[in-house]
Amino acid sequence: MSIVENKKAFHDYFIEERYEAGLVLEGWEAKAIRAGRVQIKEAYVVIRQAELFLIGCHISALPTASKHVLPDPVRTRKLLMKAQEISKLIGKVERAGYALVPINLHYAKGRIKLEVGLAKGKKQHDKRASEKDREWDRERQRLLRENTRRPV
Repeated sequence: MSIVENKKAFHDYFIEERYEAGLVLEGWEAKAIRAGRVQIKEAYVVIRQAELFLIGCHISALPTASKHVLPDPVRTRKLLMKAQEISKLIGKVERAGYALVPINLHYAKGRIKLEVGLAKGKKQHDKRASEKDREWDRERQRLLRENTRRPV
């Protein structure tokens, strides 16, 4: 079940591979995410010393659950993946043009997981082409609906 999706990632990147990672969260963050107070639109993933970190993810604190701590809504959060997967990602990211972007935040067996995509950046003409294709699909669906409604 998805909590929040990063639609901007699909607009800006070609997603080539997807990986699932756990997050190291504090208690107030988990409660806020379950309440839907999270945004990953401007977030990205970096590799530091063979570890993955999520930067720029904004989690707004709940006023009732966060009285005893000073919440930092955009703190850097560590991602949990197997060492083999991380080493494979390091090799791919070091090649030019690849980046790690968060795709969505979801529940898996009661735990909060982040889907990370290995992505290659789109050029401006690629973005225009994908927008044109999307508009054509929408227009085609509209035409098909109109043709099925009319009696012959």
